Order: sequence, then C-alpha cells, then structure tokens
Amino acid sequence: MYSNGLGVLQDYKKATNWYRKAAEQGDADAQFSLGVMYNNGRGVLQDYKQAVNWYRKVTEPG
Repeated sequence: MYSNGLGVLQDYKKATNWYRKAAEQGDADAQFSLGVMYNNGRGVLQDYKQAVNWYRKVTEPG
C-alpha cells in the first residue's frame, strides 16, 4: 500500500520496512519487492548486491 500510495500517502521507506518484515519470514513476493526497492533505490540506498541477494532468495527452495 505504501509503495503504490493506495489508501495512504506514498512512502517508500515505510514500504521497504514492511517488505523486509515479510521477506525475512520467507514471503517470496516481499523478497522480490524488496529486491526491486534496492535495485531502484526506493526507501533505501540503491544497492545492487542487496537487490541480487533478495532476488536469489525468491528462487531458493523452501
């Protein structure tokens, strides 16, 4: 919701925090979205290594 500004003001930093919480619990959609945030530098400093790290987690077996 924060990432797209749906029902709330758009806030990439808050979106990143929520994606991280879900990603650390193994949610593949959140892991991918967190990778996108790092790739694009939204809510966090742009960091391609972190982006790749989160993209890879999506493909790791469960």
